[in-house]
Amino acid sequence: MKLSLTNPHTHQMKHVKIGFSWTTFFFAFMPALFRGDFKWFSIQLVCAAFSLDFSSLIFAFIYNRLYINDLLEKGYVPADKHAANVLATKGFIGRD
Repeated sequence: MKLSLTNPHTHQMKHVKIGFSWTTFFFAFMPALFRGDFKWFSIQLVCAAFSLDFSSLIFAFIYNRLYINDLLEKGYVPADKHAANVLATKGFIGRD
């Protein structure tokens, strides 16, 4: 399920997926690099170096959640009511 988050200050919009990250599963740390998420790119790269890429399986389950949480911390908000409802249901944000 894809949702849209927007930054009210810069008006930049990000489209995010909730759930399992198939791109992280198949391409390890590369999706984080393409998203400009250098923090999680670095962490995944280091983990992959020590785990012989077993970490991509683990990160496939958690990376999308980590990415959304980071965007919310940076000030992004749901772009519409549907996104707000889904994020509240999944525990990302509180219900208003």
